[in-house]
Amino acid sequence: MLNTIYQLVRPRQFEVAFEDIALDKEHILVRPTHLSICNADQRYYQGKRSEDILRQKLPMALIHEGIGKVVYDPTGEFQVGERVVLIPNTPCGEDSVIGENYLRSSKFRGSSMNGLMQEYVQTVGDRMVRVPEGLNDLVAAFTEMVTVCYGAVSRFGRTAHARREAIGVWGDGNMGYITALLLKYRFPESKVYVFGVTESKLSDFSFADGTYLVSAIPKELKIDHAFECVGGNAAGQVINQIIDLIQPEGTIGILGVSEDPVPINTRMILEKGLRVIGTSRSGREEFLGVLQLYTQQPRVPEYLEKLIGGAIRINEIKDMEAAFEMDIHKIMGKTILIWD
Repeated sequence: MLNTIYQLVRPRQFEVAFEDIALDKEHILVRPTHLSICNADQRYYQGKRSEDILRQKLPMALIHEGIGKVVYDPTGEFQVGERVVLIPNTPCGEDSVIGENYLRSSKFRGSSMNGLMQEYVQTVGDRMVRVPEGLNDLVAAFTEMVTVCYGAVSRFGRTAHARREAIGVWGDGNMGYITALLLKYRFPESKVYVFGVTESKLSDFSFADGTYLVSAIPKELKIDHAFECVGGNAAGQVINQIIDLIQPEGTIGILGVSEDPVPINTRMILEKGLRVIGTSRSGREEFLGVLQLYTQQPRVPEYLEKLIGGAIRINEIKDMEAAFEMDIHKIMGKTILIWD
């Protein structure tokens, strides 16, 4: 059967491509219904990756966050019409030590293979997870981003020392919001403090134990562990502020993506005996964990509804361009494409 793919061919320009899909006994077809724009998609759309990278990657269908409905399953594992979250990471091998999302051989939708901006997505059963009944489609669409934060919090739980009285989250955007929320539910006895640059955005962190502007942090405040959720050119400054404030032998989780190397104070990392852990992407285990959390803690997806920044119906290419342009100018939240 013929599949329609909407590829970014150069910055700010989408074009239609066609691909023949061979139906077999192993692969499932999913019709995307709700897609969520990520900062990584925007870096491609706006041409903020290097020219070498753009030449290597494009043309390519963007977007790795999304859900869809099963339209064909020869394995019988899923019912036609079932809502599923699509897992973008596609491992090409296994390792007894390294997670699937860190294997250099793995492929990833919207980066090293076509993303979800297609009429149909052909995949296999373990790259899909059922959406819990009653979960808001617009929240389910950005589950992948939640799984990255969930993975970071899980790794923190396995590696950080036991003194967890105060945990700081630097970043008042989407990733900071999700990470702080998951920390509060995972470690309810800990104080979770959020640090940012915009008072109006910090006011949305109603579940946190305290919020502070990075320019007005009380001198007496002590932080046992911290998470960096900023990325970009500001990442170095943020990480260095964390290094200054964190208690000795604390753990720093880094989630923000920076295109260029950033300078950090390695001398104080050594003097304080700090542990720095990076987290990127996620695997099936994290998706299962997040969707189970949604069922067990229904307040979590309710809080996440605050991150729905806008939804736009997509019927033609000009709608795609309008959605990406709208997403550029949003203050906070996720832009969701209703993939008609």
